[in-house]
Amino acid sequence: MALISHRYDFVLLFDVKDGNPNGDPDAGNLPRVDAETGHGLVTDVALKRKVRNFVAMTREQDQRDPIAGEHRFEIYVREKAILNQQHQRAYSALGLEALETGAAQGGDGEVATKKSTKDRRKGSSDDVDKARKWMCQNFYDVRTFGAVMSLGTNAGQVRGPVQLTFARSNEPVVALEHSITRVAVATEAEAEKQQGDNRTMGRKHTVPYGLYRAHGFVSAFLARQTGFDSEDLDLLLKALEDMFEHDRSAARGEMATRGLYVFEHDSELGNAHAHALFDRLVVDRADGADAPARAFGQYAVTFDGRSLAVGETVQAAPAVRLTRRC
Repeated sequence: MALISHRYDFVLLFDVKDGNPNGDPDAGNLPRVDAETGHGLVTDVALKRKVRNFVAMTREQDQRDPIAGEHRFEIYVREKAILNQQHQRAYSALGLEALETGAAQGGDGEVATKKSTKDRRKGSSDDVDKARKWMCQNFYDVRTFGAVMSLGTNAGQVRGPVQLTFARSNEPVVALEHSITRVAVATEAEAEKQQGDNRTMGRKHTVPYGLYRAHGFVSAFLARQTGFDSEDLDLLLKALEDMFEHDRSAARGEMATRGLYVFEHDSELGNAHAHALFDRLVVDRADGADAPARAFGQYAVTFDGRSLAVGETVQAAPAVRLTRRC
């Protein structure tokens, strides 16, 4: 597949109904909100996690790279992964000696000298470059989002061509807390304490409804450095369209992608400022009501005052095309 040669910017709209789109572990897993305005927030990390999960589910067992001899769609940051072991794989595949950061052990078990430790931390720049290239070739999320792989076995650092912002709700949201019960207990001691009632109390946090908006950017210059190609871009956009369909849980309620608007520029550098394009895509209440919204149908999404059908492409600016993908 050819490397991408155009800059892309995009707007992602998704909503949640009676669920928690992104809990804050520092606040008892309450939905994240802007403390000043009350608008809901979903971190870029949470969105990237869903993209990674979609790619792992749909493509990780596909298409081997005939040169590298490995899968092109493996996921680097995944549940229970030990990242340093992935760096070691790069060195092993390339037949290179892996040099680890930190205190190294001498052959007799003694701690190495400061000088040798420094040398090991630095490593060979050629070997690091080769390992970084191997990681980009084999891990989708490394060549897409980038990664810091300089700890432990040094595989360098990668600045990803795809960047996402926090998602912010169109209107303030209210975080509700619900008491829930389980008609069972975990231990016999709990059952004896409750004299056979066997109930466990718990809490659940939800947002009644929220429509969230995130912005994304794809750099053709950085894509050239990581090997991010047109197939990778198509997979990214497909993941953004469908990631919530395969990420169901009781905690998240109903979540769905409601719109993906992609601006394609005719050049690598770009033909218009991203913020100027984004400002022209307006999400507003269609019913004119002041009451809190509870459905996507209560909103209208327009670009320069007109709504776009799914699959429709318009000229957003000289040498910039806007396509509504979903």
